[in-house]
Amino acid sequence: MTRPAPFSLRLTPEERSQLEAQAGGMPLASYIKSVVFAAEAPKYRKRRKPPVAEQQLLAEVLARLAQTKHANNLNQIAKHLNLGTLVIDPELEDDLKRAVTEVAWIRTTLMEALGVKT
Repeated sequence: MTRPAPFSLRLTPEERSQLEAQAGGMPLASYIKSVVFAAEAPKYRKRRKPPVAEQQLLAEVLARLAQTKHANNLNQIAKHLNLGTLVIDPELEDDLKRAVTEVAWIRTTLMEALGVKT
């Protein structure tokens, strides 16, 4: 089955803004279809905006990730493990413990912000 050709509609910036405002959180194509084919069109729920608290938690996680070099450090550790050249001294052990704690915090905070119960 071939897909029908797309339909294009040119709007002025003002028309587009008005259309987006009328559509609320609904995708524009879905909103236009629902107006044009009002009787047959499926009804869509508006997209839920994440609460401010969730956004703050996610921003905190992203900020903390930006301050760390965990990915690079883990890559270096894996490289030395594969080469058999990893020497675990007290300093590295402390670094690894801090990294594990940080990753656990990131995971817990992301789960909380996304509303996933652990």
